[in-house]
Amino acid sequence: MNYHLRFEDAGEAVDESSNLDESMCDIEESDDKTSADYYFDSYSHFGIHEEMLKDTVRTKTYQNVIYQNKFLFKNKVVLDVGAGTGILSLFCAKAGAEHVYAVECSHMADMAKEIVETNGFSNVVTVLKGKIEEIELPVAKVDIIISEWMGYFLLFENMLNSVLYARDKWLAEDGVVLPDKASLHLTAIEDADYREDKIEFWNNVYGFNMSCIKKQAIMEPLVDTVDQNQIATNCQLLKTMDISKMAPGDASFTAPFKLVAERDDYIHALVAYFDVSFTKCHKLMGFSTGPKSRATHWKQTVLYLEDILTICEGEAIIGSMTVAPNKKNPRDVDIMLKYSLNGNRCNVSRVQYYKMR
Repeated sequence: MNYHLRFEDAGEAVDESSNLDESMCDIEESDDKTSADYYFDSYSHFGIHEEMLKDTVRTKTYQNVIYQNKFLFKNKVVLDVGAGTGILSLFCAKAGAEHVYAVECSHMADMAKEIVETNGFSNVVTVLKGKIEEIELPVAKVDIIISEWMGYFLLFENMLNSVLYARDKWLAEDGVVLPDKASLHLTAIEDADYREDKIEFWNNVYGFNMSCIKKQAIMEPLVDTVDQNQIATNCQLLKTMDISKMAPGDASFTAPFKLVAERDDYIHALVAYFDVSFTKCHKLMGFSTGPKSRATHWKQTVLYLEDILTICEGEAIIGSMTVAPNKKNPRDVDIMLKYSLNGNRCNVSRVQYYKMR
């Protein structure tokens, strides 16, 4: 995962997952690994699980959903897709689940088994090592499928399709998927200082012109924490997904947007973020990864524009965003952005392409 994090969240040092040095066990390197193999190997590293577990917005929301809605789990059979350390499976077991099947493809499955045994839940939680598309469950149906499948930009890593596969194969007719709703949102920001540092930097690198790299740099979305004071427009809902009903192809879409300026400003980038909801609870529960909400390890996804837009209050950036998995590696995401601004100080119409790798 080749992303650059701009700065540390207050008081917390967060390392890039791509730079994790400590692995939980020796893994033989081979030249014939697929992109999927490298993806699953990345989840064998302790650091990425530590980061996710310490994300209290993420982990506490799941814990509250489970502990405060025990009626959903009491005497039910649960399938945890992409179980990692097994934390969600342990929550479910403690909430009264009859049995939990924790499926994890990476080598972390071995540690999850030990964690389950250490905490005395071996009679309730069964850890199965393998891809959800390849393993066999010892039961025909499950009552609940729970998963923390969301990636950067919601859809990066494409784990959603694994959840949908499990849903179609094993979920009982009256079963529940948690979370069951997810939505992607878009806004626009002023970001002169960091755009100068990230993009314009290539104009003069120790006295050499490397501006040919600028276009490639712009095509790489930046996973970063955005200050809410940078937001210069409204926030637009792009796409809502009902995980209990959607088809795998629904994750590819084109959505229109209209971002209306709330003040006179410059626009340097568009910013995408997502919300998830658990609607089957006693009361609606969920969380947002937006700039106005408490920071999460997902941060936000920043899409820099080739043009710096001068916008006046009330003027609108109008366009559409097309999102689809990459054809060569479906765990990556391709984004096409069409936008135009016809304002008093700026007139522009452009198409840009981004690659989340």
